[in-house]
Amino acid sequence: MKPDKESARGLAQLEGFLLWNAEVEGARRQARRFTDQLPWLTTAQREDVERVYVTERVDASRESLTRIRDRADELREEYSERYARLRTRCVAVSTATVGAATGVCTVLTLLLR
Repeated sequence: MKPDKESARGLAQLEGFLLWNAEVEGARRQARRFTDQLPWLTTAQREDVERVYVTERVDASRESLTRIRDRADELREEYSERYARLRTRCVAVSTATVGAATGVCTVLTLLLR
């Protein structure tokens, strides 16, 4: 891999790592806010509720991100195919246009002699 691609890949991985950690920390904060509204919980119960809350939130986030990733892959494939077809059509039209122009010029040259 080229150094630029390796750097971009490393930065993307770092960004993903930081975003995921922020998501997990956000889940923890929400779990604490939730259990703060339940003052009758014992410390052990509070910890259990927070653990379950964080686990559920992280699982939901993971599922959502997986769906988004899968859809992005589908769209990338779809648009790559469309781009290839469009490029083929553009080359064909350009070739036909140049051929037609060359033919017209040749005919005019022969007629005007």
